[in-house]
Amino acid sequence: MKKLMSVLSLIVLASMLLAACGTPATEAPVVEEPVPTEAPAEVVPTEVPFVGPEGALVAYPVDTAPILDGVADDAAWAEAEAIEIEVDGGFNGYETVTVLKAVYTEDTVYFLLTYEDPTDSWYRSPWVKQEDGTWKQDKDPDDKGGDNNLYYEDKFAMIWNINNSIAGFNEKGCNGACHFGENEDIKPYGNKYTKNEGELGDMWHWKSVRNLNQIDDQYLDWTTIDTSSPENQAKTISAGRKSDVKDSGGYSDNFASLPDPADATKTVPDKSMPGFISPSIDMTTGFPGFILDSEKVAVTKEELDAMPVGSIIPSIVKSEFVGDRGQISASWAWADGKWTIEFSRALVTGSETDVQFDDLTAQYFFGIAVFENAQVRHAYQNDVASMVFKPR
Repeated sequence: MKKLMSVLSLIVLASMLLAACGTPATEAPVVEEPVPTEAPAEVVPTEVPFVGPEGALVAYPVDTAPILDGVADDAAWAEAEAIEIEVDGGFNGYETVTVLKAVYTEDTVYFLLTYEDPTDSWYRSPWVKQEDGTWKQDKDPDDKGGDNNLYYEDKFAMIWNINNSIAGFNEKGCNGACHFGENEDIKPYGNKYTKNEGELGDMWHWKSVRNLNQIDDQYLDWTTIDTSSPENQAKTISAGRKSDVKDSGGYSDNFASLPDPADATKTVPDKSMPGFISPSIDMTTGFPGFILDSEKVAVTKEELDAMPVGSIIPSIVKSEFVGDRGQISASWAWADGKWTIEFSRALVTGSETDVQFDDLTAQYFFGIAVFENAQVRHAYQNDVASMVFKPR
């Protein structure tokens, strides 16, 4: 009986264990919510920075134009990147490095040019009273005609290829249009002209003494000197170098006047003495080297005779050009052995003797020369430069 009871107890205990270890209830599967798909981000195109041709002068767009005052401290210049152009071969071995910047507004392009020059050359062949009471101009004794390198002024020139008309210019610069060597007895440093008919260059010719608030707007064509007669030679002595048309103004020699023997109503220059003085000049030095037309005062022979020996009177009377020749505005200053020159011109002038910056996607080619107290023997660039416009 006891054995039976033990067996029954074991059976009951096993049943309880089996019940405890039964298969657990199956849990319902967890359904995850799908992650919403984000719309693809908009691809913003990366702006490609403007890069001009290697070595080119880049004119930067500005909203506020620089003030032309020869100081060059305007914010506009800080935005522009400079290029350097070496020039050499000038009189007495003069060479320097020109530094150029350019900016532009809606209708005008502006330039900043700086370069080293040891002297401010303003003593340009002035009149000096002699011991015998006569007046003579100080001139270079070695000048055999248009080649003054002693008593002159500082200058620079830029030549632009108009409509790419000058063959070879865009590769060689103005070496293809400068100072060919014939007629050296007439022009000791040769003549300037282009080689072929129809080739035109726009020449911007700054003259530190003779210009007033402007750069002389000139041009270059294919004219050569005609030596067939004295009259023709006199008419063509400048060869291909010409000046744009002016209505009035500019500079002239300071000569006295005499009645014209052929017409009593007219006068002719008296090249033996000056005709004007000015309250602004220092007659002990001749500074500043010019007489403003607005300040000129006619001087008589009697007044000249009363002046002390050694008195100095400038040989140039000047005013601003009116007309095409006066379209390049400028200001300049010399300090600490360096010229700072700011200048500007309308992008488009409409003149056939001007380069037209009417395509702001084009490349414009130019050459540069610097005259250190030299009439023609300038330092020059040995290759070509160019300018492009950075888009707005």
